Parts: sequence; C-alpha cells; structure tokens
Amino acid sequence: MLFSCVVDYINALIIDKYRNTYKAKLALIFSIIINLSLLAFFKYSDFFISIVNSLTNYNIPLLNITLPIGISFYTFQTMSYTIDVYRNEAPIQKNIFSLSTFVTLFPQLVAGPIVRYSDVSYDLNHRIHNFDKFYNGVYRFITGLCKKVILANNLGVIWYSIKATPYDTLSLATSWLGIICFTLQIYFDFSGYSDMAIGLGKIFGFDFLENFNFPYISKSITEFWRRWHISLGVWFRDYVYIPLGGNRCSKSRWFLNIFIVWFLTGLWHGASFNFILWGLYFGIILIFEKLFLFIPK
Repeated sequence: MLFSCVVDYINALIIDKYRNTYKAKLALIFSIIINLSLLAFFKYSDFFISIVNSLTNYNIPLLNITLPIGISFYTFQTMSYTIDVYRNEAPIQKNIFSLSTFVTLFPQLVAGPIVRYSDVSYDLNHRIHNFDKFYNGVYRFITGLCKKVILANNLGVIWYSIKATPYDTLSLATSWLGIICFTLQIYFDFSGYSDMAIGLGKIFGFDFLENFNFPYISKSITEFWRRWHISLGVWFRDYVYIPLGGNRCSKSRWFLNIFIVWFLTGLWHGASFNFILWGLYFGIILIFEKLFLFIPK
C-alpha cells in the first residue's frame, strides 16, 4: 500500500510538471502498469498458474501468497488519482502524507465504497467537524452495524442451513425461503458495510458518496447495476467503458465494450472462473435488455 502511494505520488508530480507531453503520458502508463501488476501478482498469480498447469503438462507449484487487505480497493483508488490528474479532473497533491491519508482511510478500505481522490481532495485539508455531522455519522454507522449483525448474519444462518440440506429433500417453499434469505443477506451485508464506512467518514469529517440506492426496487438489470455497488460501477464506467468508446460507436463494438467491462468486473470480484462467468452472465443479460427491451443505454 505504501509503495503504491509513493509510485502514484511521484507519477502524478511528473504528469503535472510535463502536462500535455509524452512524458506525462509515459508517467500515466507507468502508474497503471505498476498498480495492475501489483494487483495481478498478489490476487491472480495462483489462478493463472493453475490455468497453465491444467492446459499443459507442467506442475508449477502455487505461490500461496497472502492477499494484502484491501488491495482491490486501494489499487483502484490510487489509479483514479493519477488518471484524474492526467485528465485535469483532480488537483495535484504535493503533500505525500495527505495523499497517503486518502489511500489508507480505513473506514472504506476493506469493503468500499471506492473513494476517488476528486471526491475527498478538499476534505483532506479542510475537514469540517461539528456535532451534527458527528451525530449523523454515528447514526449511519449504527444503521449499518444493525444491517450486518442483526439482519445479514441471521438471514445467513437460515440460508446456510438450507444450502446444506440435500436438494432432493427440499420443498418448494423451503427453496424459495433460501433464495429470499440469500438475496437479503448479501444486500444487508454489503450495504451495511458501506453504511458503516460512510458513517465513520462523517465522524472524521469526510463525505463519502452513496454506494447502494435501494437496488431491489429496480425495474431492470440495467437499473439494478446503477443502484448496486455504485462506486464500482461508476469506476468501470469512467475508466474502462467510456475510454473504450462506450455506446458512441458501432453496435458490435458497443456490445464488445459491455463484455469487456463485465469480464473485468467479474475478475475483480475474485480469481476464479465462477466470478468470470458471473460477470459475462450479466453482460449477456444487459445486452439482451438493450436489444429487445428498449432499456436506456
């Protein structure tokens, strides 16, 4: 984490000094390569090795590397800083301790939301502390804690119990109960963590953006993903989807862009084919909606 802070701090300074030159572009490319290489090494090394072993006669031993806490989140955050500085969408931070504070903010480090530098750049050195903000932070934290401990954990007990039951002995009602409990468990779990992070942020003087917006009232999968894990969706939209061309291109290229984004979204969630297939599954559904159900782009 500290290495990432130093790398992006230096590269952002180079980008600011040599703005609109090839040196700035090289600094941006170097920053992206270093960040993604760190993420790939720690999170995906064993996954790639297992693929090589299954496709060849090699028996390369797995590295069994311990995954650094929060690397998926802080890698995206540090990358957003250098990219936004390059785009001139965020101010340069010349104090490495202020930049490191942004990267190492513990409330949202492990489970999000993904905080972009431009969202907290002012608060880093001009935070406002008052009773109302502290009260709102504590209230939001307790709300998230209740979601997690009282609702998600107990719904999880029911879900895991039903999941462990042999399929041929499950009744229709019990199956639906398991589905509903799992659906509510993951929502209260993820949104509860986000609420706690947002609440802690307010206590410390930061205003993190919302990460969940009642996703289960959505009328389509497209709307659902605009309401679920909002910070991740916005990150992929701004730094992958739009640079690829978004929907302002041919229809075939547009669909390819959606597949690329959802392939990367699945891979980001975990180093396994299950997550990749999960991402592509939603990519197919989104394309189907846009083709036949007239869902807005």
